Amino acid sequence: MTTEPISVSEPSLGELERQLVDDCVSSGWVSSSGRYIDEFEQGWAAYCGRSFGVAVSSGTAALEAAVASLELEPGDEVILPTFTIISCVSAVLNAGAVPVLVDCDPETWCVNTDQVAARVSRRTRAIMPVHIYGHPVDMDLVLELADRHGLAIIEDAAEAHGAECLIGRSTSDPGWRRCGSFGALSTFSFYANKLITTGEGGMVLTDDPVLAGRLRSYRNLGFGQTRRFLHDEVGRNLRLTNLQAALGVAQLQRIDAAVAHKRWMAEQYGERLRDVTALQLPTERTWARSVYWMYGVVLNEESRMDAEELAVQLRERGVETRPFFLGMHEQPALHRRGLFEGESYPVAERIARRGLYLPSGMTLMQGQIDRVGDALEEVLG
Repeated sequence: MTTEPISVSEPSLGELERQLVDDCVSSGWVSSSGRYIDEFEQGWAAYCGRSFGVAVSSGTAALEAAVASLELEPGDEVILPTFTIISCVSAVLNAGAVPVLVDCDPETWCVNTDQVAARVSRRTRAIMPVHIYGHPVDMDLVLELADRHGLAIIEDAAEAHGAECLIGRSTSDPGWRRCGSFGALSTFSFYANKLITTGEGGMVLTDDPVLAGRLRSYRNLGFGQTRRFLHDEVGRNLRLTNLQAALGVAQLQRIDAAVAHKRWMAEQYGERLRDVTALQLPTERTWARSVYWMYGVVLNEESRMDAEELAVQLRERGVETRPFFLGMHEQPALHRRGLFEGESYPVAERIARRGLYLPSGMTLMQGQIDRVGDALEEVLG
């Protein structure tokens, strides 16, 4: 009997999702208008402690709209990690600004906040912290740095639905805040492998009504407020559909269960793999509550294989994996634009070659975790 391969991620969809999508179809509200869009925007903003939500067609679109809403000038700089997806850099470039890279922390894999401070210049206008694989950036430090230099924060929380960070740790009254609640703008992806999914889709959150207005105009071709086909600015078509938002409304009702499942998954993996000494397992700082969007592992330097070979060995045993990000400073498409040539970020380079993430989806069960553990023990000893 053939055993089914264990996929990296599968969404968890239920009867409520079907009912709300059916309601869209039966009512005819299947495009970019409808009650589920408003309900999803308001519900997700409230969950993250924000005033306004603007739904868009993807996480990439959310980043693009967020950066565009700041109305940066040519030559303005945005500091961001090299260890992230290219959407972050492309959003900065599309706005005519300059991306400035920093390395990542060797344990959390999030942006190295000490290096962010060192890269601030007179041209810096914003910082883009990216929460990596479910673990928060140390937003306490980012908030202090941004306040000191008068910088905007564009928080990329695409991988951190429901994650939390302890803020005000140097004060007498620290408190936990959800990722997505920080800075001028925060962005989310609702791709199929996220804790909350609309298939494709994203959202920008803000507390600023002016930024919210710019975002709503930008996602809708820059239509004016008083006359539909009068354009003061050039926007894009980045709209989310009511069908997708219906999925999001249903998914939002199970967010607490989704976070609990991810943390359970990490606990089980940690227990199962604690004696596999060839692997660095994910960490969780005392000031963080990770949601382990993906359970990443990094091969120690002593291991004779790299992540690519490990992925091949695991695939042969029915376990799918995905590689870690390759740093932005190593991207040929960006080199051809004259960016990042000669720059080196050792931590990002190491984990890109020695890191991968294991099956981590919302439908992952104990037996599958055990199979993954067995395969890793067989390959790594």
